Amino acid sequence: MQKQTLDLAFTAIAPAIWGSTYLVTTEFLPAGYPLTVAMLRALPAGLLLLFVVRQLPKGIWWPRSFLLGALNFSFFWAMLFVSAYRLPGGVAATVGAIQPLIVVMLSRVVLGSPIKALSIIAGIAGMAGVALLVLTPGAALDPLGVAAGLAGAVSMAFGTVLSRHWAPPVSPLTFTAWQLAAGGLLLVPVALFFEPPLPPLTASNWMGFAYLGLIGAAFTYLLWFRGLSRLEPSQVSPLGFLSPVVAILLGWGVLGQELTVVQSLGIVVVFASVWLSQQAQMARRPKFVS
Repeated sequence: MQKQTLDLAFTAIAPAIWGSTYLVTTEFLPAGYPLTVAMLRALPAGLLLLFVVRQLPKGIWWPRSFLLGALNFSFFWAMLFVSAYRLPGGVAATVGAIQPLIVVMLSRVVLGSPIKALSIIAGIAGMAGVALLVLTPGAALDPLGVAAGLAGAVSMAFGTVLSRHWAPPVSPLTFTAWQLAAGGLLLVPVALFFEPPLPPLTASNWMGFAYLGLIGAAFTYLLWFRGLSRLEPSQVSPLGFLSPVVAILLGWGVLGQELTVVQSLGIVVVFASVWLSQQAQMARRPKFVS
């Protein structure tokens, strides 16, 4: 039990750090280049990790690495940005929060994991908590934006479940390197086609890119895939609810944004949903008496 708790704690570091992405992007990076930023977040980090591990995929792992790179990075980030541009941030985040529920369903189909009522309740509670955190009363719905948000959630859910299902015969560091490099390569032609070249970069820009690549991608996804190699996807996925919590707290603590009573309630609900999701997994394990 203690080992699993440590695995959960290490894995939770990843979405907590992802919560800083909005702050770093808005404060340190040039505005209006979402696909280029996504590509520069993934590709250099992936190439750096490949240089460290010095191991390329073999056989079936070439197409699998590119498929997982697309699901977890390329397509997911592209849909995330489309959703963010066409929807208010709160709506986009709430739509994306459906991912843990999709993971529960996919885990049943792909991994044969039972669907626990407590997992469903935890997923719904997590969505409610995220809505309390970021959704405003006057938020408008754009059909294309909602569709993109749902597509991104489905993409990341498939990537999460398949990463566990295929269980690569390499270390989490090598597995992370393969996916980041593949996802970054797939984003290169998309970024070049849809966006203009970046302007001359300032020192702050370079710092922002370095942080998102080394910490926000290489380090965090190493922890994320390590967690997926040791824990059930339905345990890992709800930890993503921690991202908007950290984003709200950083906005309050660093940018001086207001933290309302409703948002505080949302934080409590999110933590409760994460706890419930872990209880659901513990409840399904048989107890042995020595």
